[in-house]
Amino acid sequence: MSISGVRGIVGETLTPQLAADLACAYGTLLAGRTVIVARDSRPSGPMLHHAVVSGLLATGCRVVDLGIVSTPGAALMIRRLQAAGGMVITASHNPAPWNGIKFLTEEGLAPPADRAAHILRIHRDRAFKLADVDHVGRLTTDASTVAVHVGATLGIIRAEAIRQRGLRVVLDSVNGAGGREGRALLEHLGCDLLHVNPDPHGQFAHPPEPLAENLTQLCEAVSTEGADVGFAQDPDADRLAIVDEQGRYIGEEYTLVLCAKHYFRARPGPAAANLSTSRMIDDLAAVAGCTVYRSPVGEANVVEVMRRHDCVFGGEGNGGVIDPRVVPVRDSLVGMAVVLQLMTDTGRKISELVAEIPRYTMIKTKFPCPPERVARILNGVRERFAGCPMNDADGLRVDWPDGWVHVRGSNTEPICRVIAEARTPQRAEELIAAVRATAEAVTQ
Repeated sequence: MSISGVRGIVGETLTPQLAADLACAYGTLLAGRTVIVARDSRPSGPMLHHAVVSGLLATGCRVVDLGIVSTPGAALMIRRLQAAGGMVITASHNPAPWNGIKFLTEEGLAPPADRAAHILRIHRDRAFKLADVDHVGRLTTDASTVAVHVGATLGIIRAEAIRQRGLRVVLDSVNGAGGREGRALLEHLGCDLLHVNPDPHGQFAHPPEPLAENLTQLCEAVSTEGADVGFAQDPDADRLAIVDEQGRYIGEEYTLVLCAKHYFRARPGPAAANLSTSRMIDDLAAVAGCTVYRSPVGEANVVEVMRRHDCVFGGEGNGGVIDPRVVPVRDSLVGMAVVLQLMTDTGRKISELVAEIPRYTMIKTKFPCPPERVARILNGVRERFAGCPMNDADGLRVDWPDGWVHVRGSNTEPICRVIAEARTPQRAEELIAAVRATAEAVTQ
């Protein structure tokens, strides 16, 4: 259980009883106001959906059921309906045996730490305020999420210019929640669309995380169909991966970076990215005379930094792009729209746009580490690299002219995560090895 909700294996760590109790806790906090409920397409979704709705109704809340929609779509509808919050049943990119429940605030964001702690305290103490028979909540439905989400996304681009390009696109929605929204957007933009794995039945056609090894079908389809670009959504459609016109997976780090190329051209201004996101965005910002502000890992942290510095856009290197004009959360529709706008404005292919960006090697690794040892490791890294630029907002990131390394303890597992990025593979390996050696030295 984290500040934004829960995630677990259905029937083991995630049960209908737990779902109903968490809904009672959130409904108690919201004191009978309006709450949206949405879900991704997993087969366990209906079971958990009914449990969540029951818990909210039991506390007197008015529940608006959006059905199967993307997480950014649900967040947008909270704001449109002026709801007090939302609960989204999704396990994001986790495999099908998993599911989860996300709490969202009236702004569509994960709750701040104090509010999350309050929800969990109500749940732990079972301090539910259940309504009597005359004040039980009311359930309604709303089927407008696709139209609202697509309309908001179209509002940030020049749709007619994209339509005139007649781009050929392959979209892989992995049988998740974002297929209807993604298809509607691309059809509105006049794309010649091949939609693979479109049906939201939750029997994922391949492992759902949008990584290279899971997207061979998409890569082959782009190549076979002679498409201009391939897009891959994850099951709740907040992340986007991209395949170039040659059928090559270019990596999730490039999603935010390609969008940054558009924003720095069309709307120059500050941007935000988390500490584990590639330095490629900094290189683009430097050319444009703009600043990138770094945040701790996590969508809500990126949004907080965006607000603090009035950023034009933000995101994370996992394929998440945030444009606050649509909704202040990661959004695969925004990513697709902005990349198509960039292709239209420049007349360049995806491979050509990627070739213009300085190239790095990024290595991600982890090793076992009890939580009580994390501080010793961070202190050891700090001492080893004393005198180098450092950021300790989330673990410790150390920067050099030719690379950086980010070390942080996991919030959910007894492990330490290490990410290094450098101009050469050898330098990235060297940084990883230095951190490992330091960790071993200080924990012996």
